[in-house]
Amino acid sequence: MPRSPSRKLKTYQTSLGFYDQAVAAPSMKAALDAWGARSNLFHQGIAKETDDPDIIAATMAAPGIVLRRPVGSDGPFTEHAKLPTDLADDEGKPASRSRSRPKPKSTLKSKTRPAKRATRRAAKPEIDDRQTRAAAAAFEREEARRENARRKEEAARAKARARRDKAVAAAQAALDKARRDHEARADEIEAERAALDERAGAEEARWDKQRRKLEEAVRKARE
Repeated sequence: MPRSPSRKLKTYQTSLGFYDQAVAAPSMKAALDAWGARSNLFHQGIAKETDDPDIIAATMAAPGIVLRRPVGSDGPFTEHAKLPTDLADDEGKPASRSRSRPKPKSTLKSKTRPAKRATRRAAKPEIDDRQTRAAAAAFEREEARRENARRKEEAARAKARARRDKAVAAAQAALDKARRDHEARADEIEAERAALDERAGAEEARWDKQRRKLEEAVRKARE
């Protein structure tokens, strides 16, 4: 059943790897799916719904698309974010022991967070019903595109598995046939060997009998 495009979208934010990530989605589960998370980041305390007006505006302009910015920065969220500046600058350089450690962010945040939150709440943009419906419809399209991409990937993997299974079955069938041929030939050789052993035994018995008879004739001739 198609989902209703009237679902209200919310903006969720998390930090994964080198990036802060944000997405406009109708639920926490939808946000986790968009992030590709394998665990509940909200229960772990590393994801939340945000009321930052700038982040909300950016995600509502591209609902369902995961936007990023370098982790720890205050820059705008974009679809194609660059690596954190300090990581890009330090790439390939040895770490210096004399580098001073950054001050904990918790102290700074604790002083500025209440006022900043109040400002953000006050500046939170009003989104009318038309914008909400448009954003929800755009989210549905992006979610459908992502689902279609997943189905194509699954179909490609299933096709690859089928080819692999077919190749394995053919190789196993060839091995089984070769084994049966070998066992048949080995049985034939074994039967021939048994017949030769029997002939050899009969020949040995015939020769032993003849030898004794001829030796007896030689003995009598010498008398």
